[in-house]
Amino acid sequence: MDIETRAGQPCATVKATVTPETSAEIADRFPEVMRWLADRELPVTGAPFLRYLRVSTEEFEVEAGIPAVAEVPGDGEVFTATLPAGQYLIALHEGGPEGLAAVTDGLLAHAVRFDREGDRWGARLETHFTDPAVEPDPAKWATEVAIRLAD
Repeated sequence: MDIETRAGQPCATVKATVTPETSAEIADRFPEVMRWLADRELPVTGAPFLRYLRVSTEEFEVEAGIPAVAEVPGDGEVFTATLPAGQYLIALHEGGPEGLAAVTDGLLAHAVRFDREGDRWGARLETHFTDPAVEPDPAKWATEVAIRLAD
């Protein structure tokens, strides 16, 4: 686990509220965001991510996003935003999604102040470096968990 300083990152995203049982539905929308960026000839500048905006035991408000070269006006369900600059506590997870909760819990156990207010988070991210269509073995997937620290 490391602390990394990051600049703001423009991105295109879609948002949904999901439950633990329906959480895969938001990740299934990455191709929609990728098509939207391609239709506007906006280069992708990084790996797809999930940004958890609100987390409770019953549901999550989540954005599925892809870093882009710039913010442009959104349309339909796709919109653009900028991931906030700042310091992030990060950890890399190798393996399937079932191990991500333990990685996140490990980060949250650190004695630092996170960018959060109640169940709302400034930037709590899972960046997915492995495309399951290219590498079907979940044991070989790499995912970074990053949580923004309070200013």
